[in-house]
Amino acid sequence: MSEKNRDGKQTARQRLAVEREKQKTADKRRRALIVGVSALCVLGVAAGVGVLVANSGKDDTKKTATGPVVAPSGASGKDALAVPVGKDSAKSTLTVWEDFRCPACQAFETTYRSTVHELVAAGQLKVEYHLVTLIDGNLRGSGSRHAANAAACAQDAGKFTAYHDVLYENQPKETDDAYASDSKLIELAGKVGGLDTPAFQKCVNDGTHNSWVVKSNTAFQAGGFSGTPTVLLGGKNIYADQTMTPAKLKQMVEAENK
Repeated sequence: MSEKNRDGKQTARQRLAVEREKQKTADKRRRALIVGVSALCVLGVAAGVGVLVANSGKDDTKKTATGPVVAPSGASGKDALAVPVGKDSAKSTLTVWEDFRCPACQAFETTYRSTVHELVAAGQLKVEYHLVTLIDGNLRGSGSRHAANAAACAQDAGKFTAYHDVLYENQPKETDDAYASDSKLIELAGKVGGLDTPAFQKCVNDGTHNSWVVKSNTAFQAGGFSGTPTVLLGGKNIYADQTMTPAKLKQMVEAENK
């Protein structure tokens, strides 16, 4: 082989190696971006995202939710800001701060829903849901508020749990403010038997609980929580526990009920 050909092949290999390194770097950046975006509604404590959390709810919510604060039927807790699910006699209480536009909230629901439903049905666990508008503030829009109001309307009809699950099962992409459409929310109510009634439609279209949703979001901000979902059991944020699993949650609740 001539020295010229050998040098040419070495140069080609070097160029190939450089291109491979560039591709590796690009892949790393892309993966980091995907992780960062997917965890946005959880990692509100980070510097940049923290600003977004602080701005949560500063969309059109306060401009349009200026009426009286009307809590949904059966709301409990301080200022009646929690939607309770389960028996009052349950010894364990799970407190959930959630946003119907938040993909991390959907991920939590997908993973833990069956376990939570099982424990609630067994009378061992009560859940207190607090509805917030984090994503409306982060990405602008009003879907979080509209969906929360619709969920509160479902609570008035005694259908909160079923409608709550439907909203997560049909959650649009985080950047798609589809839940800002009341007609979409009413359409989804058709998936819950007996919910799509004139009373429910009026509650949704009138934004009956808008001011209540705003007040709930204000309480979320004042609570100093880092993002959604925030899931508390016995005051401990179990969602932040990297070792937590549905089986471990079940063991913890059953231990409290002994």
